[in-house]
This record gives sequence, C-alpha cells and structure tokens, in this order.
Amino acid sequence: MPAPSHDEVMGVLGGVIDPELGSDIVSLGMVPKVVVSDDGDVEVTVKLTIGGCPLRADIKREVEQRVGVHPGVRNVSITWGEMTADERSEVMTKARWNARQQAPDTEVPARTRILAIASGKGGVGKSSVTVNLATALAAQGFRVGVLDADIWGFSVPRLLGIGDNLRAEKSEGSDRAKILPNKRHVGDGVLEVVSTGFMIDEETALMWRGLMLTKAVEQFLTDVQWGDLDYLLIDMPPGTGDVQMGLARLLPRTEMLVVTTPALAAQKVAQRAADMAWRSFLPVLGVVENMTAFTCDHGESYELFGHGGGQSLADTIGAPLLAQIPMEPAIVAGGDAGRPIALDHESAAGAAFRTLAKTLAEDVAPPRAVLDDAAMAGCSARMLESVEIALGRAGSALTAPG
Repeated sequence: MPAPSHDEVMGVLGGVIDPELGSDIVSLGMVPKVVVSDDGDVEVTVKLTIGGCPLRADIKREVEQRVGVHPGVRNVSITWGEMTADERSEVMTKARWNARQQAPDTEVPARTRILAIASGKGGVGKSSVTVNLATALAAQGFRVGVLDADIWGFSVPRLLGIGDNLRAEKSEGSDRAKILPNKRHVGDGVLEVVSTGFMIDEETALMWRGLMLTKAVEQFLTDVQWGDLDYLLIDMPPGTGDVQMGLARLLPRTEMLVVTTPALAAQKVAQRAADMAWRSFLPVLGVVENMTAFTCDHGESYELFGHGGGQSLADTIGAPLLAQIPMEPAIVAGGDAGRPIALDHESAAGAAFRTLAKTLAEDVAPPRAVLDDAAMAGCSARMLESVEIALGRAGSALTAPG
C-alpha cells in the first residue's frame, strides 16, 4: 500500500483538537512541518505554546492514534517545538476567533444589547457604575438585565436592595426548569437581576477555582429565563482572567465600557481591560471616569484621585470619554441602603448617570429594536420611492404618443 500524501496527513491532523484552546492543531498553526517517507514513516512537528505544556501527552496520544491508523502509515514520530512570543500571540488570536464563531446558544434574546462594565482592577466602582447605569436606563422605560459576574465579590444585591433568593420553574413547552431573575420595577422600566449573592449568605466566602467561575457565568446565561431585554449589563470581576475569556466566548456580541478613576495607576490597569477586549474581538464603546472630584457643601472642589485619567485613557485606546461621575457621600449611603443614586434628582452624580444612560440609549448604543425600526423605516421609504418612480415611468409610457 502506498504511503499517504502530505495533504492526507494534514487532513487527519485536522481532527486533533487542542484541549485547552478548543480548536484543531492545524488551523491554529501548531503543525509547521510534516514529512512522509516512501515507506510510510510519518514525522510530525508540533509546536506547543509552552515547552512544558501539561496537555502535551493528550496531543501526543491523539496524533499517534489518528495518524497511526491511516492507510499506508507504518510509523509515527513527533518532534516537539516551542512557539515564539509572536507565534503564541497569533495562535491565541486564532483560538479566540474560533471560539467566537462557535458560541453556544444562550437564553439572552438576540436583540438584547449586551454591555460589559469592566476594568483591570478592583476598587474603581464598577459595580456602582453598573447598578446606577442599569437603574437610569430602566427609568427611561427600558427592560434591563443585570448579571453580577463578580462571582467571588458580588455586591449588586445590596446596591439594589434586593435580598430574595433565586427560584426556578419550568417554562411552557419545556421539561427543564429555568432560573427566574429577581425583578425590581423602576418607573416604566424593570430590572432583572441575577447574582450568586441571591444564592449564598453575604458573609460566606465563595472559594471556587477559575473553571467553576466560568461555569457559573455560563449557567447564568444558559439556564436563566431572561425576559425580552433591551439591555443586559454585566458587572465584570477585576482583571482579565477566566470569567472575561469565558464571557467573550459565550457572548461574542458583547460591547465593553471601561471604568477608571482619574488616578494614573487605575488608568494604566484599565488599559489592559481594553486590550483584552480587542484581543477577544469585543468593541470598546467608551470610558467612564468614576470618582472624578469631590465638591464640599461650600462649593470647593477637590480632585482627590488626580485629574485627567479618564480622558487620557480614552485618548490612548481611541474611545470616547462618555461620563465623569463626581464623588458624593450620597453614593455610598444610597448603595448601603439599596437606593441607587441615579434616582436622586438632587444629586450631581445621579444627573451624570442619567446623562450617561441617555447618551448610550440615543447615540452610542441604542436598543436594537430602535435600530431595527429605523432600518425598516428606511427600507420602506426607499421601496415606496422606487415604486413611485416605476409607476411614473409606466404612466409616461402609457401616455406617450404611439
């Protein structure tokens, strides 16, 4: 039996999946060389992301099993290599893109606008921004979901004043129960909220590893009976780790708002969150600068955390500075009492959140239903114009002298 061709071996290797990256080793560029002798000896060169890759044995077994049983193959040998930094970066980009293209189905409606509120570090007020922005959007009449993806450090339940446990029930036409979000009505709108804080006591430490954190977020997306949401706001955990990568895979249509304080240290770390978004093919809509300045009762303003960090970050990442939220004691008091400052019409911070919500809803990220209606109106207008032109031509042809 003749030895297989180079292309045949590469085709077989296309069935070997890197367990960590989730794509085949050929499309990822991990197989730079394959040599096939006339006698059927096959030598495969495999480049790993790191030399001590713990999944090396799994890849070795898959290569040997798949290539070894192919007709005409007498022996299989593997030469191991290690990628350069540039090659590793390229492979990770391909893996993220492939994961994006293979996103699983979720319970989040297709028309929902998904906004991840993120930063590279803790302590900049992501949860406060998430809760107040969601509240301000709901006050405009929108249906807004809030997903507390900060599994370890959840604070959304207290900030919204919601303490009910989550419950589940079977939906019509399904034998499987779905988790029901807790709801809070705000004006003509409504908030639908899911958090691990509704499942355990506030004082209980949740000691989960990265994979369990990602699975929890996945369950909140696939096993929660979300309503017909206009927006889903996701309060992201600090950093750029498992939850962030999992979210990019599960919801590739997510858009990101980056939160920072004016401080240079916060700005530099927040830049990493934007970098993670780009590497995961997620658009960054803009920057929100929190804790901009504190104004005393006598009118004197103090920039306690410095000046200009938000604008500097926006300029660096090429995104607009959408809001600057001033510091107020009422923000803390309202958060402790479950009364978002966005509902306080005497507060400068509340006004800043309401303006941010209006900017998003009307300009930066309008609800997709509004976009669809506008698109349909445009299409209808163009169609009617075409019909009128056609009728006009037909009328001219009928009245023209014969």
